[in-house]
Amino acid sequence: MGGRSGRSAHGVCAAGRHRAAVGGRTGTARTSARPVGSATVPVVDGGDGPVLVVDPTRRTGRTLLAAGVEQSYVDVADPTHLRFEYVRRMAAVLDLAAPSGVPLRALHLGGGALTLPRYLAATRPGSPQLVVERDPTLLDLVVRELPPPPGVRTEVGDARGALAGQPAGGYDVVLADVYSGARMPAHVCTVEFVAEVARALHPDGIYLVNLTDLPPLVFSRVQAATLGTVFAEVCLVAARRMLSGRRYGNVVLAAAARPGRLPVRRLAARVARDPLPGTVRHGPELAAFVAGAAPATDAG
Repeated sequence: MGGRSGRSAHGVCAAGRHRAAVGGRTGTARTSARPVGSATVPVVDGGDGPVLVVDPTRRTGRTLLAAGVEQSYVDVADPTHLRFEYVRRMAAVLDLAAPSGVPLRALHLGGGALTLPRYLAATRPGSPQLVVERDPTLLDLVVRELPPPPGVRTEVGDARGALAGQPAGGYDVVLADVYSGARMPAHVCTVEFVAEVARALHPDGIYLVNLTDLPPLVFSRVQAATLGTVFAEVCLVAARRMLSGRRYGNVVLAAAARPGRLPVRRLAARVARDPLPGTVRHGPELAAFVAGAAPATDAG
């Protein structure tokens, strides 16, 4: 999945350009060196926008950029090293979703540099995973330069279209990190889309979605209401400063069909210990946060 961390634009659903060109052709990877910040570091160019940059402070680190925006970060030597805070929060849910080491069937909508698929393959070996990425140029670059681990399949496609073709109950977890530029496409923000996610999940499955938002977090409220229309249990994870209206950034929503399925207490304890501490809203606190927000639908 991608790493859209700290965008300056909020996540209101809208159609628009995907993170990079999506014309259907794949570029030829080119290796060069260019200034990045105060250092000149090796760059692998996908030929049509996305680039992989070597981390000058961690030589095994790679940052995927598209249109100049950080999309993902991968440590090629240690897939459990997660740079972006929202990725660590999603990983925490994956860690707590089942006993340690038990494989999970995962569908990733949005690929980026395959950060979470690599993490899941390392922490839960044998997990069968499918990654759907809309941008063929980006996916070609990532697969060529940072080959996915065993058990991870990739395909080019639209998230909603690919979801409709998945078997009912076929996944233990569905993860969505789908963006067109700085925005989530409208067709992956609605009750109807979330109902398709629920159909593809095992009855004990979990849905995870990454949002970007600005105070007063209108988009996050709408999306929490949208998930709550379909799922029996929803929780929200974000930085404390976001929820107090002092910063923009990423919000993670988790949802499950079975009440009590989400590991809320353990998740809250874990994200509170993060280098960038987060907090969890659930139950009455989440209801108060969502109050007055109308779910998004295909009809608008």
